[in-house]
Amino acid sequence: MAQIIDGKAIAADIRREVAAEVAALSSAHSVVPGLAVVIVGSRKDSQTYVNMKRKACAEVGICSVDVDLPEDISELALVAEVHRLNADPAVHGILVQLPLPKHINEEKILSEISIEKDVDGFHPLNIGKLAMKGREPLFVPCTPKGCMELLSRSGVTVKGKRAVVVGRSNIVGLPVSLLLLKEDATVSIVHSRTPDPESIVREADIVIAAAGQAMMIKGDWIKPGAAVIDVGTNSVDDTTRKSGYRLVGDVDFAEVSKVAGYLTPVPGGVGPMTVAMLLKNTVDGAKRGIVE
Repeated sequence: MAQIIDGKAIAADIRREVAAEVAALSSAHSVVPGLAVVIVGSRKDSQTYVNMKRKACAEVGICSVDVDLPEDISELALVAEVHRLNADPAVHGILVQLPLPKHINEEKILSEISIEKDVDGFHPLNIGKLAMKGREPLFVPCTPKGCMELLSRSGVTVKGKRAVVVGRSNIVGLPVSLLLLKEDATVSIVHSRTPDPESIVREADIVIAAAGQAMMIKGDWIKPGAAVIDVGTNSVDDTTRKSGYRLVGDVDFAEVSKVAGYLTPVPGGVGPMTVAMLLKNTVDGAKRGIVE
């Protein structure tokens, strides 16, 4: 049976470390790290994520700057709001909750966030630096960073290993493949146009599943002993649950747990790490401000 990687426990360790750093910054420099969380409109799922992030800030002593904007705000007004936060010395990180309403150009808004405050790590300059050898981004996207942290804290060696990333999204697949490359893995990316994906996944010592396809990766896709990080969160119908559904990953947990060496569960694997890394990035931004 695979060793189950407990993302909840590892994320709790990181939150404790962050809380200690926040306390030290406060006592040594009288600086309280500030994270501005911007939400546009009233999408239920977005509000849930935002509340989770704001609550997590409070728990570790980060000051959450709440910016709640109406659904019909103009792009120009949203850009002005971002510029105001860029100029605010009490804000060390800016997070704009996606997706934005249809009339607003997401790329435009994200590129207006100051690279020094881009705690989501999606500014083109941060992604560009991540892609280049010998360059370091100021911030790394939270979910990919969380995946790497789960591997390292579970004692999984990346250097010299074959890694396969399933999915090529800007949010996970692409940046996690760049991070694996930076850690000296040999990396392949499998996506919806890849013929015979299982034959490629089967060669991997490390699999990062981020395709958004429920239970797509079966036990016979996995090399015995491989480390499997499941980023997928998919709801499937389940009449035995009060909600009528349950959450599953991109990996068939029951099958893969019999073959893999390490495996993250869904929920309780990558999810808690994403928020923990956001807190870490915010503190790193505040520390960088002091050094500069």
